[in-house]
Amino acid sequence: MNSGETRPGIRISHKASTFTESVIREMTRVADAHGAVNLAQGFPDFPAPEELKEAAVRHIRADINQYATTWGSPALRKALADFMARRRGVTIDPETMVTVCCGATEAMLAAMMAVLDPGDEVLIPEPYYENYGPDGILSGAIPRFVPMGSGFGLDVDALRDACTPATRGVIFNTPHNPTGRVFSREECSALFDFVKERDLLLFTDEIYEEILFTGPHRSPLLEEGMAERTLVISGASKTFSVTGWRVGWVISPPSLTTAVRKVHDFLTVGAPAPLQEAIAEALAWPDAYFDSLVEDYKERREVMVASLRESGFACEVPEGAYYIMADSSAHMRNGEDDTAFAMRLVRDAGVATVPGSSFYCDPADGGRKIRFCYSKKLETLRDAGHRLKEWAASS
Repeated sequence: MNSGETRPGIRISHKASTFTESVIREMTRVADAHGAVNLAQGFPDFPAPEELKEAAVRHIRADINQYATTWGSPALRKALADFMARRRGVTIDPETMVTVCCGATEAMLAAMMAVLDPGDEVLIPEPYYENYGPDGILSGAIPRFVPMGSGFGLDVDALRDACTPATRGVIFNTPHNPTGRVFSREECSALFDFVKERDLLLFTDEIYEEILFTGPHRSPLLEEGMAERTLVISGASKTFSVTGWRVGWVISPPSLTTAVRKVHDFLTVGAPAPLQEAIAEALAWPDAYFDSLVEDYKERREVMVASLRESGFACEVPEGAYYIMADSSAHMRNGEDDTAFAMRLVRDAGVATVPGSSFYCDPADGGRKIRFCYSKKLETLRDAGHRLKEWAASS
């Protein structure tokens, strides 16, 4: 039998055939191959806080190197409850409402697998973070993508129109990746009313909860009737600049937590034990740390927005997270799609981005857009801006 032949029993699953590899992570590999500035994947190129790194080393040396409690170390769950009370004004029970996972990525999948059945539908406003579609498929559910309104506004009427008797939940991400939107109180209230009206579950991706420029993040758990139907997904990656540590969590109503914990247990058993203890310490840091985080990202945002506009990219000023969804129409050639343009930008300008089509069900809807990430050192952003301006002037 030659290597090109297959047997009926030797094949990939239907689930795996329905989605592609991550375009975001692929663009990092492309950036590395071309020696480009990587403004594609959302990870910092600056150091994590020294105090946090020292805490991790201390716990490793204290031999906290075996399995933690499957659903999270008691110290981390208690620290998260204290954090939510102090920073969000929300009371949660660390014993019955918290599941610590291997990053927010696993947290979202574990939550969806725990409460959705094959054939259930989940509504996903688009543009959307690329993981949500495969999360739905892997959980057996059917993702239904619902376009946002103009200016990336949350179109709750469109969600209502897309809702069917099979709809079980909605995925909601604010601050938003890829657009940088922070949805207004009015948009959120309309969404919450719709979710309650149709008796749905809400999966909230709040990983950028501390990187927003419009005031403190408001948890849906504070809204009347929402705590019993909301699964909050977040983690340490973005707030503490440790995307490689893979420590995230699900906050869920007690009636759903046991199911989340069972799924999590058989997916990954548990998140890294010493890193959980270090994150528990970081969650107790004073408000000054979180204020400084926002101010630092504001400066990065200003540098990136200015560079893009000077280079001929149309963009709005993001309200949160650390991404800019820019219109690249002014630079695109006839017949060129966003993927071809992104590859040309890597080769000719030395800057890696993410094609806008990665965030849409129909690639054509993102065909004129490109996402830039600014979770980088100021010198990295200035270098990228210089490259873009030189490229724009010569093209």
